[in-house]
Amino acid sequence: MAMVFAVRGDYIQLDQLLKAASLVSSGGEAHILVDQGQVKVDGQVESRKRAKLRPGQRVECGGETITLTAEE
Repeated sequence: MAMVFAVRGDYIQLDQLLKAASLVSSGGEAHILVDQGQVKVDGQVESRKRAKLRPGQRVECGGETITLTAEE
């Protein structure tokens, strides 16, 4: 399933995005998924829990795809 997430400001951290998009229930759960290599950013496995994500990027996790856009 695909969703669009509007980023407030310049960026959002990966762990915060996963929580805000309701893919995880806590930051700790987000960190576990990243550590296990279950999160991809722009098609590449992301190992940085607090990677700064910007509009135009795409995150894949648990069968979900999140496309980041700029908040208007």
